[in-house]
Amino acid sequence: MFIINFIRGFIMSLADSVPGVSGGTIAFILGFYDKFINSLNLIVSKNKEERNEALFFLIKLGIGWITGFILSVLFLSSIFDSHIYMISSLFTGFILFSIPLIIKEERESLAGKYKNIIFTLLGALLVIGISYMNPSSNGNGLNLAIGSLSIKLVIYIFIVGAVAISAMVLPGISGSTLLLIFGLYAPIISSIKEVLSFNFSYLPVLIVFGLGVIFGIVATIRTIRKLLKNSRSKMIYFILGLMIGSFYPVFMGATTLKVPQPAMTLSTFNWIFFIIGGAIILGLEKLKNVISE
Repeated sequence: MFIINFIRGFIMSLADSVPGVSGGTIAFILGFYDKFINSLNLIVSKNKEERNEALFFLIKLGIGWITGFILSVLFLSSIFDSHIYMISSLFTGFILFSIPLIIKEERESLAGKYKNIIFTLLGALLVIGISYMNPSSNGNGLNLAIGSLSIKLVIYIFIVGAVAISAMVLPGISGSTLLLIFGLYAPIISSIKEVLSFNFSYLPVLIVFGLGVIFGIVATIRTIRKLLKNSRSKMIYFILGLMIGSFYPVFMGATTLKVPQPAMTLSTFNWIFFIIGGAIILGLEKLKNVISE
């Protein structure tokens, strides 16, 4: 069981570390999303047995997640700037091929409740609106070393961390996509790499970001669980909207680089990497049968 949950966490981290689909989406595709959400909720349970069981499950996931995230960051930070259009095409494949899998998995929640498609529109407009109202140029050239931090920037990073983890938990828009939208994706990834290289001048900003993440989990997990339980159809339609809307920030991802590049167009779109992204998602769906409990 440790190996299975390690693999689950490892794959979730690969999704969480890149703009596109969230780790929650991967948990959904691999068939353990409800257990993941319930475990997060139970870590503050008064029932010691339930709390310990949830904590043990999350620890096993967490070991795989940390391993995958570190490997992913080290790889991404070295190629993100130089191969942005290939990477963005890969992310596009992740998103597009995940949508029908979620529809298939949740067909009972969606069937006959087509009036809730308004929530899909709202989800898409929310992502596009956030992207538009928070120009990606906000993050261009940000230096997150301790000597360059201001109170305003610290508060901003804390809030973005809280919002991003909420997205990572939801099966829909990736938290990394939100970091991309708010102009912090490349700076945070670079800061993590610096700390892994023993440059601890970037550690304070990661602590602030981590505190934001913890706050986001505590503040939102019960609400997300309750909404999925009591208003599942509306939430699934909304999640699909978040995913559809996330195409926009992924296509705009090149504009968030330290040296901004033009947004991705059909001429810079890489179909090979798009197909690879789709194949990975379809492969994960098949993997569900192999690692299911």
